[in-house]
Amino acid sequence: MNAYRISGIAVVLGASLMVGSDQLFAWSEAAPQAWLVQMPYEAPPASQGAPDVSVPPNTEPLSQEDLQRAEALLPLLEGKQEFWAMGEFVHLGEPSVPVLVKALTMPSPRIRYNAIETLSMMKGVSGVPALVETAKRIDEIPRVREHALRVAVRLDPLKVPDAIEAMSKDLNPSVRKSAAFEARYVRHKSVIPVLIAMVRDDERFVALSALHSLWIVTRHETEFHDWEASSKQDRAAWVNEWEVWWDDHKEIFEIPEPPQPKRRS
Repeated sequence: MNAYRISGIAVVLGASLMVGSDQLFAWSEAAPQAWLVQMPYEAPPASQGAPDVSVPPNTEPLSQEDLQRAEALLPLLEGKQEFWAMGEFVHLGEPSVPVLVKALTMPSPRIRYNAIETLSMMKGVSGVPALVETAKRIDEIPRVREHALRVAVRLDPLKVPDAIEAMSKDLNPSVRKSAAFEARYVRHKSVIPVLIAMVRDDERFVALSALHSLWIVTRHETEFHDWEASSKQDRAAWVNEWEVWWDDHKEIFEIPEPPQPKRRS
């Protein structure tokens, strides 16, 4: 018996074909040959449209009962119910932001981190000033500060230049790198002198991140330098080119429009 079924097509070896209930039989005394035989095909049933059962976020002011409920959710931002608590804040919507920002000063760093993530999920723009203050706090752990800056930049980038400048001078190089990296998403002239100063950073990875952000924000083309293999002294000399350029252009410089994605033909 030399018959095979491949993706709805029967490959038959031989000269004769017999179809049983669900089986194929073939035999031949001659040299084996192969024929493709189309098997019956039934299309799957058409999919039924699923009803929209999502509940839109609340946009109305919170009642006293809702405010109490939101306050009770704050400790639950840490532990087995943290994702449920975050979802409840998202459902309560932007009116719950004043309650949620209280979590940014609670003792648990996980609660503070999850509160920042919740503001991101609900697109709580009114919480950006609190995020900026969290990012600037030198007594906050770097992970929380960096996350606060990242979310603030995504929600309202024009409110974060002060935080970027403060973090650019931090003793922790990870915090400085976060400031250098996130600055590339801030379309404001005030971040340019901050980034130029950061190119002198003792840590090469901070300096390079600042340099890349400068190129992205300004699109200013400089002479080629091997920044990857540079020393601190090299970078200090090369950064003078940026300082001279900025002194000449800061009064007239306009942030260029971001590049548009290429359309596929």
